[in-house]
Amino acid sequence: MRTLAIGDIHGMSGALDALLDAVNPTMGDRLVFLGDYVDRGPDSKGAIDRILALTSYYSIVCLKGNHEIMMSKARHDREARKLWLAVGGVQAMASYSSGGRSSFGDIPEVHWEFIDNCSPYWETDTHIFVHANLAEKLPLVEQPESKLYWEHLNGPIQHESGKTVICGHTSQRSGIPLAWPTTICIDTKAYADGGWLTCLEVGTTHYLQANAMGQTREGELVIQSEAEA
Repeated sequence: MRTLAIGDIHGMSGALDALLDAVNPTMGDRLVFLGDYVDRGPDSKGAIDRILALTSYYSIVCLKGNHEIMMSKARHDREARKLWLAVGGVQAMASYSSGGRSSFGDIPEVHWEFIDNCSPYWETDTHIFVHANLAEKLPLVEQPESKLYWEHLNGPIQHESGKTVICGHTSQRSGIPLAWPTTICIDTKAYADGGWLTCLEVGTTHYLQANAMGQTREGELVIQSEAEA
């Protein structure tokens, strides 16, 4: 059984489709999505639809990202709505439109349920999966939201558990995952020109990627030393 971690999708449903075709998951695999399914890219609705469809066939873990938090708050708060629309919410709302002006009522309730039920983190015996970051000296149940969802990486995380941390959120403009012995970041800016959506085969250095044009490629992580952080 493989554990397959997939980075920030940001509405790039076409890249997700191409990536899944390349990865070719089996019934025994587990897919771990690291959050930020919505905003910036053109098809937030399609991205969530794809993931919901996958739940019928595979073991799936879906983490919550800061963009899901902003979208959820925007539903009921006018000021939060302004912020969300400015950071990709406009594109997300457009994906729910049938040609006219879209409203929050156009978003299916099952999508709100999906967003609300995403997990803050997930762990195995060897790895911790989180959207953004962790406080190194706090157990998972005591992690502040500012760390879990918002804080970018300033260097490798050495969590007290000794487990390797897999995260997204800190976008790598190079399109290449960032890796240290204790921390791997696989947000490779899927929505940007030249960006890629990344799937890491956890426990190995192997990753696969797809872009907006449906092109795919694969590679091996280059593990940096902590001195290079």
